[in-house]
Amino acid sequence: MKDPLIIFDTTLRDGEQSPGASMTKEEKLRIARQLERMRVDVIEAGFAAASPGDFEAVRAVAEAIKESTVCSLARANAADIERAAEAIRPAKRQRIHTFIATSPIHMEKKLRMTPDEVVAQAVEAVRLARRFTDDVEFSAEDAGRSELDFLCRIFEAVIEAGATTLNVPDTVGYTLPHEYAEKIRRLIERVPNSDKVIWSVHCHNDLGLAVANSLAAVLAGARQVECTINGLGERAGNAALEEIVMAVRTRQDAFPCDTRIDTTQIVPTSKLVSTITGFPVQPNKAIVGANAFAHESGIHQDGVLKHRETYEIMRAEDVGWTANKIVLGKHSGRRAFRARLEELGIEIASEEQLNQAFARFKELADKKHEIFDEDLFALMAEEPAPNEAERIRLVSAVIHSETGEAPHAKLTLAIDGKEYVIESDGSGPVDAAFKAIEALVHSGAELVLYSVNAITQGTDAQGEVTVRLSKGGRIVNGLGADTDIIVASIKAYLNALNKLSHDAVRINPQL
Repeated sequence: MKDPLIIFDTTLRDGEQSPGASMTKEEKLRIARQLERMRVDVIEAGFAAASPGDFEAVRAVAEAIKESTVCSLARANAADIERAAEAIRPAKRQRIHTFIATSPIHMEKKLRMTPDEVVAQAVEAVRLARRFTDDVEFSAEDAGRSELDFLCRIFEAVIEAGATTLNVPDTVGYTLPHEYAEKIRRLIERVPNSDKVIWSVHCHNDLGLAVANSLAAVLAGARQVECTINGLGERAGNAALEEIVMAVRTRQDAFPCDTRIDTTQIVPTSKLVSTITGFPVQPNKAIVGANAFAHESGIHQDGVLKHRETYEIMRAEDVGWTANKIVLGKHSGRRAFRARLEELGIEIASEEQLNQAFARFKELADKKHEIFDEDLFALMAEEPAPNEAERIRLVSAVIHSETGEAPHAKLTLAIDGKEYVIESDGSGPVDAAFKAIEALVHSGAELVLYSVNAITQGTDAQGEVTVRLSKGGRIVNGLGADTDIIVASIKAYLNALNKLSHDAVRINPQL
C-alpha cells in the first residue's frame, strides 16, 4: 500500500492574503464545507490573531467541519498561540500551526534576533502549543533561503519539544526544484528522529515553480503539501491544489504515495473559490481552466475522436467537468433549484435564504433561456452575508449613450434605507455610472482593476464584473453579475464599497 500524501489547504488563510481576496465568515464556511466534501486532510481556516473577524471565521469553521483537521496559524508567541487554541477548540480534529523566520536576512532585518533567540522562541512556542493539542506543526519561514545547518538545529529542537509536522516553506518562491528536493532529502537524513514527524512543504509561485518544487519535494520524501485552490495566494500565489493532486494521481508510476482527494469535486471547488473571491480562472489554467480539455487543432480533434488518450492524459469527468447542461428555467420549481445547488456544493442555511435565492433565479430565468452551473455560482455570490447588510444598494439605473454625445447615467441608490438620485456624465456608460456613485458617496477609493467576463456562451449570457478598489492600504474585490453588463458593473462597484465599509483591519502574519 502506498504512503498517504496529506493535502493541507490554505485557501482560507494564505489564499485570502491575495490583495482583494478577503472573504466573509459565511463565504469561508461555504468554501470549508466544499473542501471537506473534496476530502481535504487539513483546512487552515485562518490566522485567528489577525482580527476579531478572523477569529470568528476560524471558530465557525471549527464548529462546522467534522472530518477534516481544522488548523489556525500562529506566530511563535504566547498571545497568538492561545488565540489559535481558543478558535479551534470546537473542532473534532485540531491543529496549531506556529512559525518563525529562519533565514539570515529575516532574522537580522525583520526579527532582529540572534539564531539562539530564534531557536529558543520556536521551542517555547511548540511547547505551549502542545498544551492545547497533540497536533502541532512548526514552520521555518523562508526555509528556502535558510542555512541547512541551522534548519537541522531548529528542527531537531522543535521535534524534541513536541512538534509532529515540520514545514519547510519556500516562502518567497526562490528555490529551483532540484535544490529544493535536495534540501528536503538532506533534512530527512540529518535531523534526528526525522522519521517521527511528517515533513511538509509550502511553496510560492514567484518564479512559476511552486508546483514543480512541491512535487520534487514529495519525490524526496515530503508527505504533506500545503497548497490552495486555483493557486490563490500572496503575490504570485501558492502551489495549486488541483495541479498537485492530479499530477500525483496521473503519475502513479512515479510517485510512491497518493492522496485521498475526491477529484470529481475539483472543478466545483475551483468555481466556488473563483466566484467568492472575484479572481477569474485563466482559460489555459491546468485542470480547471475552460480550455484544459478543449481541442482546437484538427489533428488533435481527429485523434481524440479516435481514441481519447491520444491527447488527453486524464478524463475531464474525473476532475468534475461535464458536458451536461442544467435544464433549469423559469418553469423550474424550488425543489429542483435546491437540489441542483446542493449538487454544486452550495449550501442553503435557511428557508429565507432559499426563498431569496429562488427569487433571484426566477428573475434571471426571465432574461435567459438556459441556466448553466456558472450562472448559479454567480447568482449565489450575490447573496449578502448575514449580519452584514448592504449599506449601499442599487434601486434603479437609467443609462443613456449616443454616438457623438457624452454618456449619461442617472442612478437611484439606497444608502442605509434612504433613497438618493444622482446623475453624471462620463467617457463611457460605466464611467458615468461610477462617477455618479462617487459624487454621492465620496469614498476616496481608487479603482485599480475593472474586469469583465462572460459567464456562459450566447448573447444572453450573464456578464460577470470584478471591480478592485484600494483605500488606505486595504484592497477589496467587488463582484456583480447581470445580463446587462452596465448593471453588473454598478453591482460590482457597490459590492466593493460595501466591503470597504465592513472590513476590519487585520494583522499581517509576516510581521
